[in-house]
Amino acid sequence: MAGYKPKVISLTKRPGHSFGFYLRVEHAVEGHLIRCLEMGGPAELSGMKDGDRVLQVNGTPVDELTHSEVVDMIRNSGASVTFHTLDEASYMEAKAAGVNLSDRRSTPVANGSAKQPLKPKLCYLVKSSSGYGFSIRSAKNEDGLFMTEVIPGGVADRAGVRANDRLLEINGENVEGSTHDQVVAKMKLAGSSIMLLLADEETHRHYKNRQEKIAAWFATAQHLPHKPRIIEMTRGSDGYGFLLEQEKNRKGHFMKDIERGSPADRAGLQEMDRLVAVDGEEVQSCSHEQVVDKMRQRGNACRLLVVDKVTDQMYKLGGVSPMVFLGEMKDSNPPPSYIEALNLPSPAQQATPEQSRQEELKPKLCKMEKDSSGYGFHLNSLQGVFGHYIKEVVKGGAADTAGLQDDDIVVEVDGVNVEERSHEEAVAIIRGSGSSLEMLVADKSVYDHFKAKGVTITRLLLGQTSYAQVHTADTHEEHGEREEARPQTPTEPARERTTSTSSEDSSDERL
Repeated sequence: MAGYKPKVISLTKRPGHSFGFYLRVEHAVEGHLIRCLEMGGPAELSGMKDGDRVLQVNGTPVDELTHSEVVDMIRNSGASVTFHTLDEASYMEAKAAGVNLSDRRSTPVANGSAKQPLKPKLCYLVKSSSGYGFSIRSAKNEDGLFMTEVIPGGVADRAGVRANDRLLEINGENVEGSTHDQVVAKMKLAGSSIMLLLADEETHRHYKNRQEKIAAWFATAQHLPHKPRIIEMTRGSDGYGFLLEQEKNRKGHFMKDIERGSPADRAGLQEMDRLVAVDGEEVQSCSHEQVVDKMRQRGNACRLLVVDKVTDQMYKLGGVSPMVFLGEMKDSNPPPSYIEALNLPSPAQQATPEQSRQEELKPKLCKMEKDSSGYGFHLNSLQGVFGHYIKEVVKGGAADTAGLQDDDIVVEVDGVNVEERSHEEAVAIIRGSGSSLEMLVADKSVYDHFKAKGVTITRLLLGQTSYAQVHTADTHEEHGEREEARPQTPTEPARERTTSTSSEDSSDERL
């Protein structure tokens, strides 16, 4: 696919909602088309355009698959999916030039499951006192340069280099036409670290047969030691708790002044992380105001792709954007996000008691009004240990009516995460709440369950629970109050409905 640079877009949908587009196939039109983008939906906000063609779903080429096969792949992805897309003009140009944008042979089936597509690989090497631990060979009757004498356990071996790998690039520069001496000279000038693009014999033959130039954009990142990070945050009452800066002498948008205990801090954001993408949309070319606007459009939650300084330098050395690795990061099964944790696909069979219990693993949002005797509970904590829990809930009191129970662990007070706040700080927030209080709590089994999975506990873990189902002293009244405050949206059954139409001319699917 030389000369054609697809976009990598990662989408996440909320429970009961869609990704915000139709996938269509149309009569006499090639490819799987993006159509009918929902204004303000995940797809539109991430940068998808009407007429874009879907080339890959979660790293699997789909250009030659049937419409129903692609739809099933997207649906089976659950709440998150990663696409490789190409704009309409580039797609048509590539097709006219005879470029094969998808080859089903690249995803053969073995033992009932698809193998990973053949990809070149990026290998990052940091020289040790004994060197990199490999040599380069060339052959008179064979084009190209190859890795040889890879020392077992050495730098190259640990970085993923294998004997007979074909050398394609050094630090983002193509060396396929270089001589042995020229390549050795480039490596010596590179200093103490190098990024290599390599391909084994099968991968090189695969791309050669397709008449495609191998580029770092299509490489696997599984051997790289430093990874981008996906940061998922829910806005607190004081915002996310960080500043976004664009420095004059340094390209990019950087995170600064991260407040201790803030949503950003809890999500793992670090000082001087560089922002790569907002909800799957790359922001490198955006102005500061455009990035801020994109985050504001996301409402009270956002998903960021960031890199720290070391990771950023490594990817820049290879001349590749971290965006290309979003799909592979999803396939590597990291700890699930708070949305993915609620939407893991389950087999179509009768639930066991244990499965039913798993479905009930959710925190509680409890709202209460202070009465003449107060809220009717004590907030306890252990000296020198972060964390707060509920004790001495008064039967029939405001806390009891709202659903609080002894030993519930407190996560948020009025939208502020207090897991790492001191006891005095948590008490001050409660006292400052006035005559009403809202607390996000979880019993110990629920709390331990999500912490063990690396999932940040937020209100989004309530899933499709509406405010009418939240524990309150007066459920009916709370439902009315919240409905007036929220923008009018279609009812939940309408949002869940899937629309499918087909004819001789087209077929489309709401996703």
